[in-house]
Parts: sequence; C-alpha cells; structure tokens
Amino acid sequence: MTDDEKLLQVPGNNQKHQGDFTRTDPWRVLRIMGEFIEGFDTLADVDRGVSIFGSARTAPDDPQYLAAQETARLLAEAGFSIITGAGPGIMEAANKGARLGGGRSIGCNIQLPFEQGANPYVDTLVNFQYFFVRKTMFIKYSSAFIIFPGGFGTLDEAFEALTLIQTGKLYQFPVILFGRHYWAGLIRWLQSRVLVERKISPGDMDLLLLTDDPREAAHAVVEAWKAANG
Repeated sequence: MTDDEKLLQVPGNNQKHQGDFTRTDPWRVLRIMGEFIEGFDTLADVDRGVSIFGSARTAPDDPQYLAAQETARLLAEAGFSIITGAGPGIMEAANKGARLGGGRSIGCNIQLPFEQGANPYVDTLVNFQYFFVRKTMFIKYSSAFIIFPGGFGTLDEAFEALTLIQTGKLYQFPVILFGRHYWAGLIRWLQSRVLVERKISPGDMDLLLLTDDPREAAHAVVEAWKAANG
C-alpha cells in the first residue's frame, strides 16, 4: 500500500488496520509537513520556472519527445528553469533540453508502486511520497505549464492549473497544450459540450493555447512573463 492509499483510506473500510490508521494519522501529517519543507527549501531560489508534463511512455525517437526537448532548450536559453516529474518519456526529454540549453533542470520525483527513478538529465532532484505536495511545487514555482500528450496524470496536472486560474486561486499564466492532433478531441468536447451546456464560460477557453511549434510555445511563455513582470 502506498503512502497516498494509507492517507486516503477510510477507517471503516479496513477494520483490521483501523487502530493503526487512527494512531498513525497525526504522525503522517508531520511527514507531509516535512515534504513541504524539503520542497520549499530546495526550490526556493527557482526563478522563472516552466513545468513540462507528458507521458512517461513516450519513446526517445517519438516526434513529441524531440519537440519537448526543443521546447525546453529554447526556454532554457531564454533564462527559464525547467521543472518535470523527473521520470522518462516527455519528462526526460524536457530535462535533456534544459541541460542542452544551459538552464536549470529540475525533477520532482514521486514514489510509485512500481519504481520510477529520476532520469539522468535532472540536476536538482526532490523526492515526494504524496502527489498533492508534489503538485504544489509545480504550481508554486512555475510561470507556465506546457502539456504534451499524456494520460491521466498529465490531464490531472493540466486541469489542476486551469481550475486554480479559473477560480482566482492562481494568477493567469500560460497553459499550453502541445500537439494539435492529440488534443483536438478534448478541445472539441470542451467547446461543443462543456461550453454549450454552460458548464464553463466562453472566456475559460482562452486559458488554453494549442500549438505544434516549440518556438511558438517558448515565445508565448516569454511574452507572458514579460507582461507579468514589466
């Protein structure tokens, strides 16, 4: 059982371990606090971070891998730090691009039931047990999110940022969906179903930028940062 499962377990669902759950929960809070402290301490000097997300399953010869690498390289050359989940696939590509561009390459690694070690292109590594602590670091130290094709985890990170921006919990920064073909179905569904049924406002669609071009993605991040910082 992972630490997240232990934390989110309902006491009545497992009578055998109910006593252990109630006894250890307060101590688990201290561990969570420790993860926040370690993350904040390690990343405190991060300036102009950009979080790049996408599938861990993307192969090094995939065009999206190469695009993520190039996007990160351009951003690193422009003075941005690159933050990823530290794993393989798109994460590795982005960290590699950061290093090629002479920028800071940061990885926020997560403990999983199956082992996920950090990729070899991470220069600054922080390890987490809890997804919600890790996501806080992505949000806190980023000036933009770039979302490459991925699965549930990638969608989770994208919609977390969109929700925080929509509700005014986070200032509006670029949320870029990279890969027009991959994301086209999602955009159509948002426009034809979610927007039409008034579950979101027309302006909410403006929170997303869709592109296939690393230079366009990097330019959008740079211009947004300039606009926000004068």
